[in-house]
Amino acid sequence: MPLQNRVTPLGEIVAVSQRGGFMGNRGIIHDPATRTLLRRRWSTRAWIICVCEFRGARREVMARRSWTELFFLDEATALAAGHRPCFFCRRVEANAFRAAWARGNESAPPRASAIDAVLDVERRDGRDKRLHALPVPAARLPDGAMVQAGADSYLILKGRARRWSFDGYARATDAPASARLVTPPSTLRALMAGYRPALHGSAAPS
Repeated sequence: MPLQNRVTPLGEIVAVSQRGGFMGNRGIIHDPATRTLLRRRWSTRAWIICVCEFRGARREVMARRSWTELFFLDEATALAAGHRPCFFCRRVEANAFRAAWARGNESAPPRASAIDAVLDVERRDGRDKRLHALPVPAARLPDGAMVQAGADSYLILKGRARRWSFDGYARATDAPASARLVTPPSTLRALMAGYRPALHGSAAPS
């Protein structure tokens, strides 16, 4: 049986067989004896995005009283859920994100904890995912942004929408006319300022 550690753009953690291309964590949120999630879905404001392989380190997933390994289809999915790049295993990307975040949000380059504090407000509405009004029509959002229309999440890429699933993205369609923003607004402004998240291969032109 797959473990409950795969994350949707809405930040939900579910059990599916697909692993995805990135790992991350929100602190310790599992019981290692049963390898099941606790009631809480985070224990820290630092929600990060990590690589799945780093310096040959090996971990048995959800087997220790250590941070809980979570998995994402790609970086756009993790950003939409409210995570940001890890400054340890993804330092180049984390610094690029911080620089774009500073440009987009018109601030000095922030400490990671300052970004985390902003994201903590933007990504959560109590225990639920906070959705936001679109600042521009969906088709004008930057590449890598994600929106919600009905029950479906969509990646915006070159002005077109690709429906998200754990298997990847569907073929491009017109961006939905009525949608809500899934990607936190401060992260969206980082995308507008030039940060380009790593995307699943299914997002490539078909």
